Amino acid sequence: MSSLVLAGGGHSHALLLRRWAMQPHQRPPGLITLVSRSSTALYSGMVPGLIAGLYELESVAIDLRALADQAGVALVVAEITGLDPVARRLQLKQRPDLSYEWLSLNLGAITRQAAGAESALMPIKPLEPALAYLGAQDRHTLDASAADAPFRVVGSGLAAVETVLALRQRWPHRALELQVRAGHLHPSLHEALQRAGVHQLSGEAPSSASTGLLCTGSSAPPWLACSGLPCDPASGRVLTDSTLQVTGHPQLFAAGDCAEITSDPRPASGVWAVRAASPLARNLEAAIRGQRLQPWRPQRRALQLLGGFRNGQPTAWALRGSQLIGPHPLLWRWKRRIDARFMALFRRPSAMQSNAAMACRGCAAKLPAAPLEQALRDAGLAGDQVQPEDAALLPIQTDAPDNALIQSVDGFPALVSDPWLNGRLTALHACSDLWACGARVLAAQTVVTLPQAVPAEQASLLSQTLAGIRSALDPQGTPLIGGHTLESREGMAAAPLSRSLQVSLSVTGQCAHGFWQKTTLQAGDHLLISRPLGTGVLFAAAMAGAARPTALDTALEQMATSQHPLLDALLKLTQEQPGAIHAATDITGFGLLGHLGEMLSNPSLRVTLTANAIPALPQALELLEAGHASSLAPANRNAWSLLDPTKQGEPPVALILGDTPSVSARSRALLELLVDPQTCGPLLISVAPEVSQRLENDPMQPWRRIGVVHSAKAPSP
Repeated sequence: MSSLVLAGGGHSHALLLRRWAMQPHQRPPGLITLVSRSSTALYSGMVPGLIAGLYELESVAIDLRALADQAGVALVVAEITGLDPVARRLQLKQRPDLSYEWLSLNLGAITRQAAGAESALMPIKPLEPALAYLGAQDRHTLDASAADAPFRVVGSGLAAVETVLALRQRWPHRALELQVRAGHLHPSLHEALQRAGVHQLSGEAPSSASTGLLCTGSSAPPWLACSGLPCDPASGRVLTDSTLQVTGHPQLFAAGDCAEITSDPRPASGVWAVRAASPLARNLEAAIRGQRLQPWRPQRRALQLLGGFRNGQPTAWALRGSQLIGPHPLLWRWKRRIDARFMALFRRPSAMQSNAAMACRGCAAKLPAAPLEQALRDAGLAGDQVQPEDAALLPIQTDAPDNALIQSVDGFPALVSDPWLNGRLTALHACSDLWACGARVLAAQTVVTLPQAVPAEQASLLSQTLAGIRSALDPQGTPLIGGHTLESREGMAAAPLSRSLQVSLSVTGQCAHGFWQKTTLQAGDHLLISRPLGTGVLFAAAMAGAARPTALDTALEQMATSQHPLLDALLKLTQEQPGAIHAATDITGFGLLGHLGEMLSNPSLRVTLTANAIPALPQALELLEAGHASSLAPANRNAWSLLDPTKQGEPPVALILGDTPSVSARSRALLELLVDPQTCGPLLISVAPEVSQRLENDPMQPWRRIGVVHSAKAPSP
């Protein structure tokens, strides 16, 4: 088996993944990893329509995370910074290098700028920062003074014309300029720009405008030329032969805008990137299997459809060679059908739909509360005298009780296919048990269970996992002092291999300012939560293809953010106000309500939660309303009993719905959010009102008040 890395999420690689998703037998054996700076890839043919407001972002974005899952390929979301072809290592920003045996480059391109020229304008490529820039310009355009400032597009190609016409549709009243080489535009395009009220500037000098876009052609990422690979001196594109193998490097392949076939050069264009997908796939598969490669000669000319607007209505031109036809609305309809057909390739067909009831991973893979409690009772580990905890004080006598040592253990099956990120998430999740007790983490040990694979692949998975664990521990000053590795005995793992990793950590900490308990709530306290809920339903919905990529990105960004700085701030507070934290826990597998029930051991106390104050991750409530839920949620719903009246009449937990109707899809979603299992979930603290006010008013702190603690009402006579 051989490790293959796909560098870049361009059109060629997206189509390659689709091929393996639809035809798994074509996928080469071994560990395959896609590295992309984003979890989505924007279809370039529809970006002008996106800029104009004809499309929503999601309708032009290819979901690489879902596509990789379907294809049995691991996804690493990271920026590539370099390549060492001798050591066969791909260098990533703020991540350990990725080793490979085979490498395929489909990186797209960046906007080319004149040598030595500096410009304040935003390059159109990469697309994601340029789109964010235009979003910021939307806000400025609403201001009358800013609207008077012209927005300039610099470039003489079709992309510049298409972009400025799209901007006219986006901003009907803002002054727009196109800086173009004299005599370069076709008369039909010149007329279209005049009709649109776009002022045309001639000249090849760098733009002096302060706001605008550079559409001045493209070049490959500069690190390619720095890697020592053969590259075109002008464009920086890596040179390949007709089999798409990099010249002089038979284990490297390249296609799309970052590459050029030496014998048949073609301009950078999405057309040729799409056409290159099939020969790239065939030759990659053949090379890895030791079979003969087939040469490919791209067509010399390709038809390009250029979108625009005429009197506010979409239209289009057709360009083949030097012949320009249009504009005409029929050409626009043709272009729209072609674009829709391309994007339809990446909609998940029914044959590739995942079972929505598939067992969830991460902390949602915990054993439900009922069988866990039964097992603990049967083993003599639960009862009136024994209360097992996620984190507990070590039974060691110390001269300073406030400096007690504490220990916890946690772990779960891989939540994501990126072993580095999975290691980081597992470590942060394990540390959370100690943070919730007011303890700094002193040391950690880990057990990593690896799938059966060739030694090189196991070594790569292990090194990435350990590096991810250390990325969570090192900022805390916490050493990884040891551990064990195991090899799974479940037979050969399904692709991707990284999904078969299982990681557990034992963490030891020290309570420098006293041990925060769960069960010491006080009447009058405010309950504060540190971050939104919803990770369980988001990852469950992702398996059914229902979660938006942006929502998963937001969830993963939150989960991968360490909460140890919050602990540091709370410990500083307790130094100033001893006993400020009355009780604390973290919200993990049993959900907010389940863990709140653990805190409510005092029968004389009650909690009132304000439903609309409980923060939720983007799309979480929408998915819960639609009926999606984690596979652990049904067992967690037993905690809803806390909302039922007791024999004394008052429920242990009251949920205030406010304006939300008690019988509605939204109220049901709010109830489901209470029992949604969380991985790397929030901290929950109980503090006096004056401490709550201090934390809520601190702009550097994320705490949000979601409820209050009060004494139980006396039973009616």
